[in-house]
Amino acid sequence: MKAAVLREAVEIRVDGLPRRYPELPWCEDPLAIEDYPDPTPGPGQVMLEVLACGVCYTDIDIIEGRVQCRIPVVPGHQIVGRVVEVGPEAGINYPVIGETVGVAWVGKTCGRCSYCSIGSENLCTEFMATGCHHNGGYAEYAIAYADFVYRIPSSADHVNIAPLLCAGAVGYRALKLANLKDGLRLGLFGFGASAHIILQVVKKLFPSVEVYAFSRSLEHRELAEKLGADWAGLPSDAPPRRLDRAIDFTPVGEITVRALELLDRGGILVMNVIRKQTPITLDYTSHLWLEKTVRSVANVTRSDVAELLSIASKYGLKTEVQVYALEEVNRALRDLKMAKVRGSAVLKLK
Repeated sequence: MKAAVLREAVEIRVDGLPRRYPELPWCEDPLAIEDYPDPTPGPGQVMLEVLACGVCYTDIDIIEGRVQCRIPVVPGHQIVGRVVEVGPEAGINYPVIGETVGVAWVGKTCGRCSYCSIGSENLCTEFMATGCHHNGGYAEYAIAYADFVYRIPSSADHVNIAPLLCAGAVGYRALKLANLKDGLRLGLFGFGASAHIILQVVKKLFPSVEVYAFSRSLEHRELAEKLGADWAGLPSDAPPRRLDRAIDFTPVGEITVRALELLDRGGILVMNVIRKQTPITLDYTSHLWLEKTVRSVANVTRSDVAELLSIASKYGLKTEVQVYALEEVNRALRDLKMAKVRGSAVLKLK
């Protein structure tokens, strides 16, 4: 099969951005398009023909070594695929050949540890991530654990479903951690793949919440307003009123500081990012005092993904996508790193 493979950690070179990791190779094309061995499903697994796969900023974290994964690896954890083979020991509820399913970042958990036992499988001590601990969807075929796939109507638009499986799901988890209620004011910092989905969720579930979108990109601010943001501006701008809740989607430490500056007393900031690339320097009085709360998001659970897919179906959420071929994956990664993607980047294979 054809696959995009990461053979070593590298820093993705893009015009206009300084080099941060001089100890790593610096190249424009971090993934090699290769003829790669076809996978074979093992016990409890299914083999998928990949129809579409979203491109996530976490894939950049993997490529640049901020998230430790197996090497070599085929990245990609927002997969929509068609089941073409079912491994041995398949349960009665497993998908069958021909079904369309989705695969998310949560690739497998142990089901036994103290975290799994209380419904916090995202914190599982043996958590395995798709496209990190085992090969993902930047390929013509992929393997997934059958208990960790999501049935998707065959009539659904595969390209538009893909971003819901991570960008949407992890943003939804952040929204739950924010404890949002009608009548509050929510700030979204960084308006990319995740935020543009969550803005729509907020407007459907909490119609009286005021949403303020912060982005350095004019195009992203315009998209936020198109999708219903009550105000959009630069991170340095002052919104109409102080924030009760905030979600930081950015890899930049300074944005976390700015979000806390704008947060009202008793407010909650949720950091929806795996790694920050620049330091976070806080002053207790300016940023944390008056019972402000800071929370982080770690992975997602299967419930997060399933709930978000149900909300998307019920309310007709629309994902804004830029489509690339598998052979264009390196360009997609560069565009994503440069914040040039409007909404979500998705590889279309079929």
